[in-house]
Amino acid sequence: MKTIAVIGLGYVGLPLAVEFGKKRKVIGFEINQARVDELTAGHDHTLESSDEDLKEAKFASYTTDIERIREAQIYIIAVPTPTDKNNRPDLTPLIKASETVAKVIKDGDIVIYESTVYPGATEEDCVPVIEKMSGKKMNEHFFVGYSPERINPGDKVNTLTTIKKVTSGSTPAIGKEVDALYNEIITAGTHLAPTIKVAEASKVIENSQRDINIAFVNELAKIFNAMNIDTLDVLEAAGTKWNFLPFRPGLVGGHCIGVDPFYLAQKAQEVGYHPEIILAGRRLNDSMGAFVASETVKIMVKSGKSVKDAKALMLGITFKENCPDIRNTRATDIYTELKEYAMEVDVFDPWANKEDVKREYGIDLLDELNDLDKYSAIILAVSHNQFKHYNFRAAKEAGAVIYDAKSILPRDIVDARL
Repeated sequence: MKTIAVIGLGYVGLPLAVEFGKKRKVIGFEINQARVDELTAGHDHTLESSDEDLKEAKFASYTTDIERIREAQIYIIAVPTPTDKNNRPDLTPLIKASETVAKVIKDGDIVIYESTVYPGATEEDCVPVIEKMSGKKMNEHFFVGYSPERINPGDKVNTLTTIKKVTSGSTPAIGKEVDALYNEIITAGTHLAPTIKVAEASKVIENSQRDINIAFVNELAKIFNAMNIDTLDVLEAAGTKWNFLPFRPGLVGGHCIGVDPFYLAQKAQEVGYHPEIILAGRRLNDSMGAFVASETVKIMVKSGKSVKDAKALMLGITFKENCPDIRNTRATDIYTELKEYAMEVDVFDPWANKEDVKREYGIDLLDELNDLDKYSAIILAVSHNQFKHYNFRAAKEAGAVIYDAKSILPRDIVDARL
């Protein structure tokens, strides 16, 4: 049975290493020694893999030593594919991972990419790096597969093994081998795509489609807000029709939905097409943090509250509920906009790591939250379970303006909601 090396042990790579590590030898490679030490000690701070899962992966080990992965015959690359400050795809992590594999690859080995990319990236951007550094040729000395990740951080129901997986290979035979490999761990089954480009395209449109649908309901929220109509009431009424899609308005961040459409847009522009709907959806979704903040300020002004130097509380900074992931969170847009109004803004999030938030966004999180009554405005930005039990009613009675960006609080205690 072939040995697998998983390159990158984050939200995508670690679950793969763990599941394969329950059945065959796996070497998890990571450049962060602290991460390797943590996993070797049997704990995952991202909470995607439980301590019990790590213990059950008895054939898995973790290392920063590149020589260790030379033992593998299959390399699975699962590194981030972010965008830069101008929203252009940044393939740097992917290129560096390809360089790492190129240093150890042997004849007959298979390299499988899981990172989300635009169609053509695997064969046009990554493979040439391996070929140049190793002196080997694809489909002659080594082979390539692509199987896009479908990890949903924080979701304990729809997990790696229970979500159907798309697979592909650089030749029909390799496609079948890659497909059989994933079928060892994916109980939901697999779908073998005819080409790597088809598999790449299928992944990038999954999140682009969701982004556009959320943008639509976010635009509805802005329209209905101007009409003084409750958006959630409208969506619940429309949802009684069997084929109405149940999307809700909100902030759109994270490592997938808020990023992937830019990958597709970039490739579209390279081939001479300017994508209108995709980019319009991105612009609208990126505007929602500022919208929430400005609407909160309007309510304060209408109720006679001073805005300058007022104390505001933002609850939640992760990109989604009950998850410590802060990558590309749009909750920070609310914070930034409130600061533009010269407000004093406290942020509390029991899930987020304080040091990570400070390093990434320059925001100091509260260590604990004892009193809601001292704030002039409270914005529920992320619907962590803990927040549902807070005494918002007392804060409301004390005069706080409450904006519920997640529409989870009782209607009678909030001043507005998305």
